[in-house]
Amino acid sequence: MFYLIERVYMINDELMNTIGQARRILIFSGAGMSAESGVPTFRDELTGLWEQYDPMDLATPEAFERDPALVWGWYMWRRQQVAAVEPNAGHRAIAAWQRIYPLRIVTQNVDDLHERAGSYGVVHVHGELFASHCYRCRAPHKPTALEETSEQIGQPIDPPHCKLCGGLVRPSVVWFGEALDEASLRAAIYEAENSDLVLAIGTSGLVQPAALVPQWAKDQGAQVIQINPNPTALDELCDINIRSTAAHVLPQIVEKLGIHN
Repeated sequence: MFYLIERVYMINDELMNTIGQARRILIFSGAGMSAESGVPTFRDELTGLWEQYDPMDLATPEAFERDPALVWGWYMWRRQQVAAVEPNAGHRAIAAWQRIYPLRIVTQNVDDLHERAGSYGVVHVHGELFASHCYRCRAPHKPTALEETSEQIGQPIDPPHCKLCGGLVRPSVVWFGEALDEASLRAAIYEAENSDLVLAIGTSGLVQPAALVPQWAKDQGAQVIQINPNPTALDELCDINIRSTAAHVLPQIVEKLGIHN
């Protein structure tokens, strides 16, 4: 018979010794970390026009080909929602830590909260919400002032056209049914396999293949610390499970390391 024995720790000497002995630390963040700032997740109910849609039906290449204005409008709405929130104490603690110690950061989140908190070199394995590229030729697209100040937010909006080939512009996120960006995936694998400690924060451990980052690190001998208030698919993999949130735990860790935000 199989028994799950949860290894639940608070901020104690064992935890701090594990962190203090690490030579290369990787932060791996997921949707739960952004949710603490108020970023809507795909599990949250949509509002306004979007109430009648399933987010998973909007985040696909097929949806964009069928109704590009609907999908582009939804992503403009999502950008507005994310722009209205602020990095939380967990994001700020990581940024303060990174100013002293060269943390590596890989995130499943498409928002820019790590960067707005002051972090750098963030690998976004699922793309970036505030970036765009051509659906046809993949050339990057720089928005015009009119696009950035559109008053149509909350309804379908015709996407702009690529200045190079005339194709429609799409958000630079990974849609359901698409492969991860190869360069980002390679960077994530490299960081995982070359770290000796991973902090998996706010991730369910279910979205593949990005959720394999802690496993890749573990396979190379790294220790894994999980910070999540809920049980996840990563529980058994982790050496230490902290049943709390990033905004609560990370500032305590940083404080014990003698780092000030």
